[in-house]
Amino acid sequence: MVEAIQSRELITVPIGEVRLRGTYHRTHADSDSSARTGVLFVNSGYAPRAAFGDSAVYWADAFANFGFPSFRLDLPGLGDSEGELPETWLELSQLINDGHFAPYVSKAAKGLTERFRLSGMVVIGHCGGAISAVYAGAESKYIKGVVALDPYFFRNEEVRPAIRQEISVWVTRNKVAGQLGKVYRRLKKVGVIVRGAKLPANTNLTLIRNWNRLASAGIPMLVLNARGPSQSRGQFDYFRYLQQTAGGRSRVAIRFIDGAHHSFADNVGKAAVRHFVEQWLNASFPRLESKENAFAEELTVNHE
Repeated sequence: MVEAIQSRELITVPIGEVRLRGTYHRTHADSDSSARTGVLFVNSGYAPRAAFGDSAVYWADAFANFGFPSFRLDLPGLGDSEGELPETWLELSQLINDGHFAPYVSKAAKGLTERFRLSGMVVIGHCGGAISAVYAGAESKYIKGVVALDPYFFRNEEVRPAIRQEISVWVTRNKVAGQLGKVYRRLKKVGVIVRGAKLPANTNLTLIRNWNRLASAGIPMLVLNARGPSQSRGQFDYFRYLQQTAGGRSRVAIRFIDGAHHSFADNVGKAAVRHFVEQWLNASFPRLESKENAFAEELTVNHE
């Protein structure tokens, strides 16, 4: 524990008049950082930068030990960072869906890359954080890759007003990982069930366009999706749609993790995220001493 704490450093990233606060997880070879890619974790909803169950702390320590300098930042109004946010979860969700945090993420990626002499940054986001990561990646040359943990592609503000208000109040009173997973599944049930291959009316088309922009540019992306054995039928398959519309340069890998909760804060989820992200990082951004591994052959979409 003492060794882990000594390998971390509290940092401040100024962006205009706002100061973002975060934690830097050092590698064992910081003097050679210019040849390496950094990893940046961004918030999911109201969750602080440690994420549910301190899962982001666990992953950041692991990736730093693996050779990738890692950073956990609180976005404006979240955690320890300055700024104000709306009081309800659905109002915050609308800001996320509109790309409100993307400029902060892209500027933070630029600032951290230059400050720590890195070759670029991989942004990891969970749920709403994944949306911010995709938006930021589409506008920043400093973001070299994106990891999306259980992303969603629909605009949940399109849910019927009565249900929207009920969910908003309920989530605000129950900000814990298990409850969030239940709300996530409920939103999918009421907002995403469709028939046929046509995009649902509540699809976040701007997010889809930014996703396709990253895929067509050949930016490495990894999607980890929590899926239980009782996954309901009839939901629109966004991953299959994105696979079918991806260009020849696409470097998107998709994995489903049976038994993991939406938060990935459980033992199954935490271990799976660490395993797949480390393999993906090593294949997409190999360290000088690393050789290509079998995972490098699976960087095209694997829709299991």
